[in-house]
Parts: sequence; structure tokens; C-alpha cells
Amino acid sequence: MQKNTVFERLSSLAAAMTAVLLLSACSPAYNWRNVPVEKAHLTVSLPCKPDQGERSVDMGPGKVDIGMIGCEAHGRLFALSYMEIKDPAKIAPTLALWHDAVRSQLQLPPVVPGTAPSEQPFVRKGALNLPQSVRMKEEGRAPDGRKLQVDAVWFARINGPVIQLVHAVVHADKRNDALADSFLESITLQ
Repeated sequence: MQKNTVFERLSSLAAAMTAVLLLSACSPAYNWRNVPVEKAHLTVSLPCKPDQGERSVDMGPGKVDIGMIGCEAHGRLFALSYMEIKDPAKIAPTLALWHDAVRSQLQLPPVVPGTAPSEQPFVRKGALNLPQSVRMKEEGRAPDGRKLQVDAVWFARINGPVIQLVHAVVHADKRNDALADSFLESITLQ
């Protein structure tokens, strides 16, 4: 039952951060800018002025801080979240847990990462090449039941003494592969 608790907490974190980002929506125009995310040691391009937040979430035997940066433009939410863990043995299970929590929030059935036709390997330069490092394209459901087009990635990398896990996502009513690609492919590790 501990897994459900983690799912619930990750889902509530994602819902809370989505609400914060939507309530503080940015300019209606796409105004792409490279944004350094210092705590995650990466840079990402966002189409609007981002908001940032952080929250501590119980991830089984302990708490982990999850940071998030993102914005909303033209009805599309662009968000990147990240966390650090210290135990290399927990990389794959933590990425899988995060993956399944997002799928659950979108009312999608859990799958083994990388095996569904909607998922492909996703590895950034400097990241770990893991089966759990994937890009997902799905049609899910928002909490209010409306259809939601989702493009998301999960990956990990070792950065000194810690392991960084990253999840980025674009939510929209209508799919736009070019915008999703611009955002997700812009993630550059430092």
C-alpha cells in the first residue's frame, strides 16, 4: 500500500503545481527563451516566462524535494520537474514510480516503461541510457474528465555525488508535435 501513497502524493504534487502554473499564466504569445535551472544543472527553452516551485514528497523510506519550473501559453502547459537521489540502486525504481504516477494522474493504465507503442527511448547527452528513460505521447484525461494530449519524458543522470531524475511534460487540448519537440528536445544538461 506504500506505492499507492507515493502515487497519491506525486499526483497531488503534480496537480498542485499545475494549478499554480495555470493560475499564474504568462503572456499569450510564444516567446521562447533559454532558462537555466541551476538546482537541476540544466537549461531548457520555454515559450513564456516561467514560474518555479519546490515541494517535499514522501518517496517510500524518506522524503525527497521535487523542484518544478514551467509556464502556460495558448492553453498549453510546459513543465519540467526534477529531484535528486543518492542511491544508484534506486534510479530505475524511482523513475518507474514517477512514470506510473503520471500515467495514473492522466487516467492511463500502468505499463512497463519503454514497451508501449506510445513510448520511445529518450536519452539526453550526458544522461544515463536506461530502459526507464522514455518519451511518451498519449491522450489522457484531465482531472475534470476532458481529453488531454500529453508529451512527456523521464530520464536520469549522475552529477557528482548525486543522481538527478528529470521529468518534463507538455499538456494541451490539441497536439502540436513541433511545440512539444521544441520544449522537450531543448533540455540541455550542464
